[in-house]
Amino acid sequence: MQPLSLNDSLPDDLDNALLVGRVWLDGTHPGPALVTVKNGQVIDITEFGPTMADLLERDDILEVVRRGDGSNLCGIEALLANSQTSPPQAPYLLAPCDVQAVKACGVTFAVSLLERVIEEQAGGDPARAVELRNDLQALIGTDLSKIAPGSEEAMSLKKALQARGGWSQYMEVGIGPDAEVFTKAQPLSSVGFGTPVGLHPSSKWNNPEPEIVLAVDSHGHVRGATLGNDVNLRDVEGRSALLLGKAKDNNASCSIGPFIRLFDDHFDIDSVRNCQVSLRIEGEDDDFLLQGESDMREISRDPLDLVSQTIGDHHQYPDGFMLFLGTMFSPIQDRDGVGQGFTHHLNDRVSIATPALGALVNPVGRSDQLSPWTYGIRELMRHLARRNAG
Repeated sequence: MQPLSLNDSLPDDLDNALLVGRVWLDGTHPGPALVTVKNGQVIDITEFGPTMADLLERDDILEVVRRGDGSNLCGIEALLANSQTSPPQAPYLLAPCDVQAVKACGVTFAVSLLERVIEEQAGGDPARAVELRNDLQALIGTDLSKIAPGSEEAMSLKKALQARGGWSQYMEVGIGPDAEVFTKAQPLSSVGFGTPVGLHPSSKWNNPEPEIVLAVDSHGHVRGATLGNDVNLRDVEGRSALLLGKAKDNNASCSIGPFIRLFDDHFDIDSVRNCQVSLRIEGEDDDFLLQGESDMREISRDPLDLVSQTIGDHHQYPDGFMLFLGTMFSPIQDRDGVGQGFTHHLNDRVSIATPALGALVNPVGRSDQLSPWTYGIRELMRHLARRNAG
């Protein structure tokens, strides 16, 4: 498979886009640096951080990024190419977040809601999915996308489904008053553009989840957005919602990038509300191709409502957080046999894209066979101390 080009990987209005990210540098003090992109060049702006969490707290962040004061590391084409080699060559892209919490909202689209209920009732068995899908559609008998979560209509449907034995914990977070908000990954554990994402070795039924990810500061203000792949193990979570941690948080199971695009006059929360996120899965061993879209206009809860359900008087995030907004895309296209639906093969290439943010591209591997996560907060603190000491 050919690496993605500059035009495919970055915003289609690159000249207007204020981008911030993180790259890995070799040299005297190997480690991460904060960068922006200016006139096709990757500029080190770590002195205005030193962490991405710090940078996103700055009142003057737009001015800092527009100026682009700092050393020139390389051209953006070289950075993208370096990030897609195996192993990557420095400088290469990391996930654009660092010490922030990585949170995710699930079941925020009607289509994905039905698929979560199917997983639950199938007990993780993909062979039962087709039959259950037909039964559930007949049982519910309404278009869930037209029901506002927490509304009187939603509560009436809940009572009706409870009486018919069709209610579920996923229906509760899908159309009930409270959103599902969970911890997707640990600070500094997310991977970036070009790095393999990981599947737990026990999983036989899994898929990518293409999502918009908001970058939120410690005050609950959304400072920008990027793309994310919330790698999803349908068989593990389907056995029990109490296995959500095992299903969601594994080595390299969270990908974010390539850059955070900051909110300004050209890109804001309304831009996010109108994004169409495309997904392309290319199989290396079977020439499989799957393509689809997730339309943010069909989300059942407004992105700012999801932010307010995550942070507030009930919960603070002193280092800010990244928030996955969910997806309407649950692939059901048969791959390995009739009625078996979709699951990943090793070395699949997953491309998640939207014109305003570019593309996030990752090959697929196994969590236990990929490079282990070893660079945590203590190592970052040591790196920053060495850098400051010169």
